Amino acid sequence: MTRHCPTRRAIGSVALALTTVLAAVAATTATAAADPLPGVAPRAETPVLHDDDAGGNADADDPAIWRDAAHPERSLVIATAKEGGLRAYDLDARPVQSIAAPPAEGPDDAPGRFNNVDLISGLKLSDGAADLAVTSDRGNDRLRFYRIDRDRPGGPLTDVTDPAAPPVFSADQDEIDEQRTAYGLATWRDRASGRSYALVSRRERTSVALLELVPGQGGKVTYRKVRTLDLPSSFRLPNGTSWTPCAEPGELPQVEGMVVDPADGTLYAGQEDVGIWRLRADLTGEPRLVDKVREYGVPGVYDEETEECTPGADPGYGGRRITADVEGLTLIEESDGDGHLLASSQGDNTFAAYDREPGDHNEYEGGFRVTPAGGALDGSEECDGAAALNAPLGPEYPHGLLVVQDGHDAPGDGERPATNFKFVDLGKVRDALDD
Repeated sequence: MTRHCPTRRAIGSVALALTTVLAAVAATTATAAADPLPGVAPRAETPVLHDDDAGGNADADDPAIWRDAAHPERSLVIATAKEGGLRAYDLDARPVQSIAAPPAEGPDDAPGRFNNVDLISGLKLSDGAADLAVTSDRGNDRLRFYRIDRDRPGGPLTDVTDPAAPPVFSADQDEIDEQRTAYGLATWRDRASGRSYALVSRRERTSVALLELVPGQGGKVTYRKVRTLDLPSSFRLPNGTSWTPCAEPGELPQVEGMVVDPADGTLYAGQEDVGIWRLRADLTGEPRLVDKVREYGVPGVYDEETEECTPGADPGYGGRRITADVEGLTLIEESDGDGHLLASSQGDNTFAAYDREPGDHNEYEGGFRVTPAGGALDGSEECDGAAALNAPLGPEYPHGLLVVQDGHDAPGDGERPATNFKFVDLGKVRDALDD
């Protein structure tokens, strides 16, 4: 999930977030000092990726955790690396497989760029049921599908995307090259019908599309669009004024981080500069804001020369728990139906936890930071994507695993963009939230 950096958009939301965060944090410094969020150190990290020509333009973004039911210790973390494609890691954070993103259609077209990834288990294909990794290919405005077979020679992931899979949002290649394309992603199986879906957001727009996953011939997978929902782009404030998050002209407040609660088919969607929405995963009914970012309601004026926003006075309508951008969303599921919704609060390098019990109001229940473990193993900053799995994963992670992206891996030379993924004992996260 995309962090604030020059390669993304050195635009208004950056300055707006930084400036207003300082104001918000200053107002609560005494409270924060008296009651700081707990820190949880990672146990392992993946090799660093570099988003430059020498590094293959690889940029760590979003992870998913696949559990090998027969041999949990052989489970995998599958993660996107944008133009660097798709990576698979073992539980020691060692690379297992690297899959390149598709090349550009033509010399002037955008190359493949894998943004988000999620999993679907037991999808019935023409040649048998399979677990799949599903990615949003932002560069080509498509979904791509990879069958997971841990014992396959050459690597556990095999591309099973139907070559005829259509663009998700674009009408033609010209629209694809504008890159208002498939962005955020969450998979979902409807328990009532047994059908499998992907929810896909659109870059620089507020749209979310519901796609049904459809088996094709020869074990391939494609999809069909069921419906699309547009979240609000402007908001009525209590003082009667209308507010739209400041951004580059033509851009709307996009959604990226998404997760579906399988217990009741609830979709949680992070509108980066707005907050966390709760709505039905079939995109019917009315969305509701679970929480707002601190910058909610702060006006801003975009400066074309600096490509930044100049924020105005904070009217005080924002939330208190998350700082723009709100990014990776994931669930800690408990067997009794309780658990947590976790959100990456990218602007202040924290994670917020909300009650996940079906039917509740998602009350805030605490937060934490992923902090350095000592030596060369640093924490997580400007986290994009996150994935949690509350299930035993062998002797290394008997209480489950949390994987988070690190937007600034350290130590670094300060010249090359450096990102990777941190592996955190989920038991320690749960302990931190229960304290």
